[in-house]
Amino acid sequence: MRIGTRRISRDDPPYIIAELSGNHGGSLDRALATVDAVAEAGADAIKLQTYTADTMTLDVNDARFRIEDPASLWAGRHLHDLYHEAHTPWDWHQAIFARASEAGIAAFSSPFDVSAVDFLVGLGAPALKIASFEITDLPLIRHAASTGLPLVISTGMATRDEITAAVRAAEKSGCTELMLLWCTSAYPAPTEASRLCGIPDLKGWTGREVGLSDHTLGTAVAVAAVALGATVIEKHVTLDHDLATVDGEFSLDPEGLARLVRETRAAWSALGAPHYGPSDAEVGSLRFRRGLYFLKDLAAGAVVAAGDVRALRPAADL
Repeated sequence: MRIGTRRISRDDPPYIIAELSGNHGGSLDRALATVDAVAEAGADAIKLQTYTADTMTLDVNDARFRIEDPASLWAGRHLHDLYHEAHTPWDWHQAIFARASEAGIAAFSSPFDVSAVDFLVGLGAPALKIASFEITDLPLIRHAASTGLPLVISTGMATRDEITAAVRAAEKSGCTELMLLWCTSAYPAPTEASRLCGIPDLKGWTGREVGLSDHTLGTAVAVAAVALGATVIEKHVTLDHDLATVDGEFSLDPEGLARLVRETRAAWSALGAPHYGPSDAEVGSLRFRRGLYFLKDLAAGAVVAAGDVRALRPAADL
């Protein structure tokens, strides 16, 4: 699979996506500065979310449209108000895409309805991403797939049947480049809820490349995911934590994103392929194996006893 010119596979370093989401804090300047910071950190792409409050929910004062979970970061928030605060204005997208191009990274987005798909296609997005909460919206997936663009689908909360239905909908609608992201849809996600063993399992029964959309704190889970075969890591990013944004609490700052890039690529480089015998890095150590040495001079023809020799380092000359 490719996003833009970048190939995504086990033979390539992990593809790092920085999710802006609502961390622009209502400022286009902050969004553009975040693009620059993401590029400087070494990530491959910045991703937006393309919706309006009205395409996401209804503006009604009803308990069903409020977040009632007291443990949620957004407890008590009215959904319409929250989405209005978090959304990226559509008239910002072109400027953000252009800044990403100037910085040498990709920019794409998650559409949340068919009008957003069409809008992103018109902007020349190199890929589309379906969010975990929309994996059951098969009409949206079919419309996104019909564009012919590479498609990334997050699988948070989804059952095997729901994932299968989404993959089939994409395939039957013409998608030829499709990958899945293992995901825990909690914000922040507890480390122990990550269940990363699902990454190779999901790849095994779908036959698709699998990455990780990570909402845990820090970088440890992402590094472990790469060791288990994840070829993409998506992580929320904020320019800094001074401005309290809707996703800031579980987002990496630029320094953390740079660390994520370094550590995941180091994990990838450590994987290699199965090999037995000395590697190139080990050849110089062979001489420090043990060799058999005489402990004293013996006359020609003497019978060598056990006490006359000992296995010691270094080995005999190779």
